[in-house]
Amino acid sequence: MIALLSNDDGIDAAGLAALRRVAEAHFDEVWIVAPASQMSQIGHRVTTDTPLRYEQRGERAFAVDGTPADCIRVALAHLLPARPDWVLSGINHGGNLGRHDFAISGTVAAAREAAFQGIPGVTLSHYLRRGLTVDWDRAAGRVAAMIAGLLAEPPGAGHFWNVNLPHPAPGEPEPRVVRCEQERHSLHVLYREDEPGWLHYAGDYHERTRVPGSDVDVCFRGDIAVTLASI
Repeated sequence: MIALLSNDDGIDAAGLAALRRVAEAHFDEVWIVAPASQMSQIGHRVTTDTPLRYEQRGERAFAVDGTPADCIRVALAHLLPARPDWVLSGINHGGNLGRHDFAISGTVAAAREAAFQGIPGVTLSHYLRRGLTVDWDRAAGRVAAMIAGLLAEPPGAGHFWNVNLPHPAPGEPEPRVVRCEQERHSLHVLYREDEPGWLHYAGDYHERTRVPGSDVDVCFRGDIAVTLASI
């Protein structure tokens, strides 16, 4: 069994290192092909009109000077000696909840690109609460406890799993795994103009509208939201 890992936070991100630790317990080979730098909120952009530079970063690990979708394309077409059984993307530093995040996310784009090419995938993201730091070892433990179930249940052609970890405070209950639907409400987009002609994004992700039982609601209340996403 071969896993291909990617993300949009860059090859040096703590979330990707946490995912690698989990993947190595479930796969015979783990490959990483990830952006050389931060590529968040870039959607499914791909590079076709300029060269793509890559460099090796250790055994079975490559950094690509491109987008997450580029990384999957380069991995499958050029870098990997064999087709992977799964593509895992993340663990993203921030949630990818609801249809609005889903369209914007580079993390999601990596798994979507794999799905376009008939490879099952899982995106994994970690919602970030204000004032709390992320314990990536604990996040890896939560992924490890539930990933085997998803790997045993391939999502089917044109689909992939989208997982969002909550961010419980110390002492709060350990999250449960909840299958749910994607939130359909969009983000509340707001800008602040401190001086004429200059806009600063001022939307509040944490106060977004949510339907009870949606992935936003499940994750915000402290559980692991698992949705079946489609391309």
